[in-house]
Amino acid sequence: MQYAFPLRNDSIVYNWYLDFCLWGHHCVGLEGVESALNYFTTAAYIIVRGSPSMQTFGHFQQSLEISQLLKTASTIAIVGLSPKDHRPSNMVCRYLISAGYTVYPINPGQDEVLGMKCYPALRALPFAIDIINIFRKSEEVLPIVEEALTLHPQPKAIWMQQGISNEEAAGLARNKGILVVMDRCIKIDHENFIR
Repeated sequence: MQYAFPLRNDSIVYNWYLDFCLWGHHCVGLEGVESALNYFTTAAYIIVRGSPSMQTFGHFQQSLEISQLLKTASTIAIVGLSPKDHRPSNMVCRYLISAGYTVYPINPGQDEVLGMKCYPALRALPFAIDIINIFRKSEEVLPIVEEALTLHPQPKAIWMQQGISNEEAAGLARNKGILVVMDRCIKIDHENFIR
């Protein structure tokens, strides 16, 4: 079977595209035509637009997972949300709200941020959360993830913002089947993959 994708003349990316096309045909048999079409659309979009961190097949696959996550998620808890307008967490929160997500601030030092009730910890949330977006130092991530794993239902994803990573915490979440994103900005990825 022949595939043509003339928008980029990059043999490595083209080979990735061929691999994803073959996997997409497999999806038709496993999950139906709609799943395969969603897959093809996302794969083609990422290939055309590219991704600054897309250096390996693993990064490519994660970009697809992130795109699907951002399309299906509706609730996001932001751990470490600052009340200061100029702080990255505050700017990201405002963007996510404007994009249609329901956001829950997590900050034990605040009662309210951006007019929303602020919760002292994840376990205080009375709502199910799709994504836990973390704005804390890398060394402070582990207890946050450990707390997240006690939630019922568990979140779909743990997202550590740009500049934040913790492999031990990531391993715990992945072992529970939770998608982990590290050292990436959820605002930038939403702008690239969704808008």
